[in-house]
Amino acid sequence: MTAPSVPRRFAALRNPDCRPYLFGAALAMMADNIEHVITYWVLWERFHSPALAGFQVISHWVPFLLFSVSFGALADRYDCRRVIQCAQALFMAASLGWGILFATGTLQVWHACVLLVIHGMAGSLWGPAEQLMLHDFVGDAELPSAVRLNATFRSLGVLFGPAVGSALLLGLGPTAGIFANVLFYLPLTIFLFRTRYTGHTRDHGVPRARIGLVDSVRVLREVGANRALVSMILLGGLGAFFVGASLQSTMPIFAGDLGAGDAGTAYGILLFANGAGGVLGGILLEATARLPSTVLTAVLSTLVYGVTSLLFAVTTSYPFAVALLLLGGVANLAAMSIGQTVVQLLAPPADRGRVIGVYGVSANGLRAGSGFTVGLLGAAVGVHWSLGLSSAALVLSTLGAAWFALRGAQPSSVT
Repeated sequence: MTAPSVPRRFAALRNPDCRPYLFGAALAMMADNIEHVITYWVLWERFHSPALAGFQVISHWVPFLLFSVSFGALADRYDCRRVIQCAQALFMAASLGWGILFATGTLQVWHACVLLVIHGMAGSLWGPAEQLMLHDFVGDAELPSAVRLNATFRSLGVLFGPAVGSALLLGLGPTAGIFANVLFYLPLTIFLFRTRYTGHTRDHGVPRARIGLVDSVRVLREVGANRALVSMILLGGLGAFFVGASLQSTMPIFAGDLGAGDAGTAYGILLFANGAGGVLGGILLEATARLPSTVLTAVLSTLVYGVTSLLFAVTTSYPFAVALLLLGGVANLAAMSIGQTVVQLLAPPADRGRVIGVYGVSANGLRAGSGFTVGLLGAAVGVHWSLGLSSAALVLSTLGAAWFALRGAQPSSVT
């Protein structure tokens, strides 16, 4: 699995089959975030429930923790186009459900909990099948570009989702806005009817793996025997658990404490920098096409992410904080995209979806843990201390994972 010495820049965008998928996925990810903006605002206005706000985070990430391996098995076994379309149908059903409840004025807490779980399940179902489709579109040689650009386009969706969601909320109101949101899922859903790729066309007749607990345990055992795979799964989980989604949720506190004039404006700039770093990172990495997908570069990227998060927690300079968020976003995108690429290329073709699912459990499911490492700890010692301690723990544990991964062997590029 050796790519050309100088990979093509923006290779996945040059691929006529992968390009429309990337744009469709960006729109769907934007719709995901639009739904968050509208529904979270309505839920807070209606119920003023901190417990429900906490459940919003749990319902979004816990499905990744519980079901990623099972959904990876579905992707291994079945046509990934249909798996992704099922995920998109769940997203659209959730938006339609919110809209009906808003329009009829019948929304209750249990309704909200059900719809939040459906939304979380849709995201976890989408992930493994998407990665198999990316591999099928471009093959081994250009997979790093596809994974990196997919992460970049998703970051664009995350970046613009809140802005578009706020515009729909203010311009159309929550009911019409959430109904309009369904339209953003359609381009990807329609494209998947038109592409010939299934997620398996490059497998050359590899037998489809069975779906069962015993077979999944076998895959977990095989993953545990591969030092590089284990190290990538560990690195993804460490970043998710110690920092994860907590940086965004605590941003209003940091905006106020940094004393940069109007707190609302300061918050908006910090939030934008946090998202823009991922977009900037993807563009820079594609433009240079020089960063190899190795265990060592994944380790270094994770270390940079940990250090920038630590410095952000302790700095009193607002401009420096913005710069740290940008750099941290670049490093986080590099670490996650490299980890995802290495996992895909090292996974056996028949079990690729399940192995990606294991990675999803770690890199996505463990984000729920950041609510404890930063959120609950922050309630006791303050968010500056909790983020600083969590970031320091990320740096130290990353060094431990690096020792485990690189002990006795030199890392080799898989790009």
